[in-house]
Amino acid sequence: MQLEVRPDPSEVGRARRWARSRLAGSGIRADEPLAETLVLLVSELVTNAVVHTGRSAVLRLVLPGAVTEETQDATVRLEVDDASDRAPVPRCAGGEATGGRGLALVDGLADRWGWSREGTGKRIWCELDRSSGGGDAAPARGDGGGAVAFQGFAYEVV
Repeated sequence: MQLEVRPDPSEVGRARRWARSRLAGSGIRADEPLAETLVLLVSELVTNAVVHTGRSAVLRLVLPGAVTEETQDATVRLEVDDASDRAPVPRCAGGEATGGRGLALVDGLADRWGWSREGTGKRIWCELDRSSGGGDAAPARGDGGGAVAFQGFAYEVV
């Protein structure tokens, strides 16, 4: 399943809502750590795509089917394709910087991540193993939002 995202920062909220609805349809509860982590990763990767390229992007989720004993250990995969062929470069953001931590979050929260060239653009992907609880994130509240701590910084998932 995929969503085309227009090159507008306001699209990030739409991408988060879309991801939450797809998670619910796959049997992953909104209050599961995996769901909170995945929504944060969607936010970071879609923001990077639309802000740094100024072009449309495609968000893709590969989710397990209905939750059973066999899918309890399933992997959730998130991919964002954009039209830039520039490699993603993690930055070292200062304490007061308002940006520059996206790939550090992806690296810290995803079980695996990477990127590849796709046509004239690229695909950035990450995976969360359901059995691991989806990285180190833990929900702070059960209403679809939450807070995640990473390297001493708190990030709100809205």
